[in-house]
Amino acid sequence: MSRLAKKPAILPKGVQVTVSGSKVDVKGPKGALTLILSAGVNLEVDKEEAKVVATENLKHLPFLGLDKSRLDNAIIGVTDGFKKTLELVGVGYRAALKGNNLDLSLGFSHTCELEIPTGLKVEVEKNTTIHVSGIDKALVGQFSATIRSKRPPEPYKGKGVKYVGEYIKRKAGKKAK
Repeated sequence: MSRLAKKPAILPKGVQVTVSGSKVDVKGPKGALTLILSAGVNLEVDKEEAKVVATENLKHLPFLGLDKSRLDNAIIGVTDGFKKTLELVGVGYRAALKGNNLDLSLGFSHTCELEIPTGLKVEVEKNTTIHVSGIDKALVGQFSATIRSKRPPEPYKGKGVKYVGEYIKRKAGKKAK
């Protein structure tokens, strides 16, 4: 059994968790999220804590840690939210918001337009810094990874889209004899 799943999830003030079958609704000050628990996993909710438990069948034990982590992420999301920051490095690389789309100029002959998913807030600062925030950790991470995949940083000059604080391992170029 997962060691994470043995500890109950602490519910902060203002967070409500309701369970109906395998569907879990988490409501808080920043919004509401819905989770679907894995088969054979149940959630027991008290006033100040929620605990993930398995049915009598032992084959459902590996999913306890997964569902506990997803519940913890939902609780953090509706109270504080999640944020990722990306940085565009390169001459002429820039980003702009056009309505519900993120327009990226990344050195190609065309611009890359990405539609911003509902539930996310995207801000562009100084044309080279993109802030992606929202209450769903998976959605924030997936959209950030989609932006980064349009032009990943290359190892010679470090040009591309990278996360703030990400270390790019540099390679040496050709050397003259």
